[in-house]
Amino acid sequence: MRTTVLLRKDPESSESTNTTIEDEDTRVRKQDIIKVTEQLIEAISNGDFESYTKMCDPSVTAFEPEALGNLVEGLDFHRFYFENLWSKNSKPVHTTILNPHIHLVGEEAACIAYIRVTQYIDANGTPRTAQSEETRVWHRRDGKWQIVHFHRSGSPSTLSN
Repeated sequence: MRTTVLLRKDPESSESTNTTIEDEDTRVRKQDIIKVTEQLIEAISNGDFESYTKMCDPSVTAFEPEALGNLVEGLDFHRFYFENLWSKNSKPVHTTILNPHIHLVGEEAACIAYIRVTQYIDANGTPRTAQSEETRVWHRRDGKWQIVHFHRSGSPSTLSN
């Protein structure tokens, strides 16, 4: 059975190097961004294109290793990977979000940057680990957060998006 576990280092924890004191509203809003980011990664890991599309603006733009340095727009580029790779993978996946940093831009936008570590089992049954550096820009429309742009660095991975 496929499982996805999402863990993260809390930016408010005592381990954090961020010493800025934030008000409760700001802290809650930042936690909301972490939560929707976790939900997005879970949809990716589970090959759930329907949930993924609900969390992305239809005109989402992205720079990612699979696009070979090109800016891609829309969901068609990503659909290929969902239909041909992620939805067919039934092995366990464990994803960790490390050191998330959130920038709130007014009430309706936010940017999150983090390291994503993905542990998975390859086709030969060997445990593997992939790392990527990700930045995601969220925009709230009609009370719902959607990705409008993301940038992912690192090696092309069979399980990252």
